[in-house]
Amino acid sequence: MRLDKYLKVSRLIKRRTIANEACDNGRISVNGRVVKASYEVKIGDRIEITMGPKTVAVEVLQIAETVRKDDAGAMYKEV
Repeated sequence: MRLDKYLKVSRLIKRRTIANEACDNGRISVNGRVVKASYEVKIGDRIEITMGPKTVAVEVLQIAETVRKDDAGAMYKEV
């Protein structure tokens, strides 16, 4: 699954277009590397999102095309 779609489905970022822009601006890194929105997310990847002074680091636990709002938190674990 593409990184921008994963961020939207897991509800780490509210909209896919915002996730895409964050990738383009270098605010998102996976396993310590800045990546593009087309990066294929794999289970076990560590994603770091920097928005302003705040940085969120998560580890990917599962990948799913669609997820209910209540179950979205199970897709990742905060590190």
